[in-house]
Amino acid sequence: MSKKILAIIGLRSGSKGLKNKNIKLLGGIPLFAHILKSAKKSKLINRLVISTDSKHYQKLAKKWGADSPFLRPRKLAKDSSYEIDFIKDLLKKLKKKENYVPDIIVRLLATCPFQKSLDIDRVIKKVLFKDYDSAVIISKSRQHPEKALKIIGSKRKYLTTYISNNPLRIGSKQNRQDFKSAYVRSNVIACKKFVIEKYNSLTSQNTGFIIIPHTVDIDDKLDFDFANYYLKNKKL
Repeated sequence: MSKKILAIIGLRSGSKGLKNKNIKLLGGIPLFAHILKSAKKSKLINRLVISTDSKHYQKLAKKWGADSPFLRPRKLAKDSSYEIDFIKDLLKKLKKKENYVPDIIVRLLATCPFQKSLDIDRVIKKVLFKDYDSAVIISKSRQHPEKALKIIGSKRKYLTTYISNNPLRIGSKQNRQDFKSAYVRSNVIACKKFVIEKYNSLTSQNTGFIIIPHTVDIDDKLDFDFANYYLKNKKL
């Protein structure tokens, strides 16, 4: 493999929805170790780096065999921080201190622990061989966006539909089958390096995809408990 394919896993320490969720034990191992193990089984990824703002997280990452050469600046590890900024910071440091410049960047999330190495490689191949600038793993949305609601008004608040802004459609008789399929990101993204530089994003207008049946994305305790149930009942 002549191309340098870098996988990045972000481990921010300041989670508020579930304290220290990235290192919380799931199935007897830290949450981040699940996606780390999948990334290590990839046949295409040839470097894996964990970005964290915590020395404790950094030590744990290295204990699990991950490369974590730099601590992330605190200003890039806030609730309001943008993911793209810490990725750009990491790429800048790798170039400056190691003269390492990847051809393809693969963004992985610790909070999506059950992604399969086969699917990670499939999405990389979309960028590597299929002439896409970027590619994303997606799965069907559990609730169609046409059914999403929002609250509007100041003195007197009321409900309306999120997209069409039509209160009359809240109780409409439309079935799920009436809508075109809608998808959500399953939180694996691969892109060529120039995409980050040109668009300040991990995706461009030329974005491919692969579809998987479902995903588990952990944000709070309920999600974590479900992930434990999912794992214990061997429904992967």
